[in-house]
Amino acid sequence: MNYEQTLSRLCALSGPSGFEERVTGAAAELLRPLVDEVYCTRLGSVVGLRRCGRDNAPRLLLDAHLDEIGFIVTGHEEGFLRFAPLGGVDPRMLPDREVVLLTDPPVHGVVACLPPHVQTAEDMDKSLPIKDLYIDVGLSQEEAERRIPLGTPATYRGGCAPLGENLLSGKALDDRAGFAVLLDVLEQLKGRELKVDLYVLGSTQEETHSTGAITAAYEIAPRMCVAVDVTHGDSPDASKNETFKLGGGPVIGVGPNCARSLSGRLKELAVELDMPVQTEVMSGSSGTNAWPIQVSREGVATAVLSIPERYMHTPVEAVSKQDLENTAKLLAAFVEHFGEEGASC
Repeated sequence: MNYEQTLSRLCALSGPSGFEERVTGAAAELLRPLVDEVYCTRLGSVVGLRRCGRDNAPRLLLDAHLDEIGFIVTGHEEGFLRFAPLGGVDPRMLPDREVVLLTDPPVHGVVACLPPHVQTAEDMDKSLPIKDLYIDVGLSQEEAERRIPLGTPATYRGGCAPLGENLLSGKALDDRAGFAVLLDVLEQLKGRELKVDLYVLGSTQEETHSTGAITAAYEIAPRMCVAVDVTHGDSPDASKNETFKLGGGPVIGVGPNCARSLSGRLKELAVELDMPVQTEVMSGSSGTNAWPIQVSREGVATAVLSIPERYMHTPVEAVSKQDLENTAKLLAAFVEHFGEEGASC
């Protein structure tokens, strides 16, 4: 898997929660050579199915969400745009940021900000709430209303590029990095015999309510699921107790949202593979799609496998290529050896 190439393609696309069509289309194209069937659910999630050829085979679901945080236009004021967040947008990130309005063709915009010369010292230390911010698109009121109607979505402008020798940085790595890992898993499993029908889900609307995963899991009715997402990575100003080292390996979730048999099996396989892994204690909701999937229908045994990521929910998220590779290697081994050493549930 060429992660730089795949993520450059995926992250350059805009797909905020509820408006993921551009991304799911690309995801479907990437899935087709690796699976037997690709289809989209009613709520826009993309599913790739690789059948094992066995009658009544158990269904194993691998999930990574494709949506990203973004914005939606709520009003026009003297040609400037009022907007609201789609997902967990940090207001501190917004002043002077470039954004893309998803019109046809797309419109470039900038979140308006006051230069320091005309701010008081008190103002410079404040973070403005989103309700007090505007997007400048360089248009008159009439043109803005005509070209950018109410309800138009937007995202940060950007893509994904190398950061140093070992990292990748850009927008929407949460969680397109996870989806790229699932593509790598499928590549590694080419030609290998499986004991499960493997469903790979690129889910929608995780950043707002996990709606895409909830409905897809209900339709697929898997026996087990591994949700692949990101978790907080280390940085000099971050708590060492709440972050995980980039390059330190995949992060295995432990807690009520994580079936002990699955978390334990992932740890066993990591030892067999001589692979470093990290453990994240999740005392309640994991904050991932695993939380609602776990209670789909009569219940689904779930695991959470996370990629350490710096600067989550910003335009400059960063992950380690080594962590991506190791996460895929561990998950491929888990799928291939399903049913061995108590891996079934």
